[in-house]
Amino acid sequence: MPASCESVVRYILPLYRAFVAKELIAKYNYTQVAAAKTLGTTQAAISQYITSKRGHKRIPNYEEIAPLIQNAAAQAAKRIATAKMSPEEFNDSFCELCALCSKPRKPQ
Repeated sequence: MPASCESVVRYILPLYRAFVAKELIAKYNYTQVAAAKTLGTTQAAISQYITSKRGHKRIPNYEEIAPLIQNAAAQAAKRIATAKMSPEEFNDSFCELCALCSKPRKPQ
């Protein structure tokens, strides 16, 4: 069954933000404040993403969807760091990711 918007926002959005924040800080030398501003959240949330206190708990099908989210986050971070993605476009990228994560998957 496809995930509802509510569950995607509850589980996937924090994970996506966490992966993007970690990438921006580790690879592109963003500060937590700059990453927070870019992602439309607070510095405290970014701190919790970095320390894995937020963005990873109780995610259904984590092993299945984490690679999709991580890949999308790496691409988003690169586009943000090269000034080719605005905060509005970042929000749109999440909608695209939501559609990918909501598609039913074939058993392997």
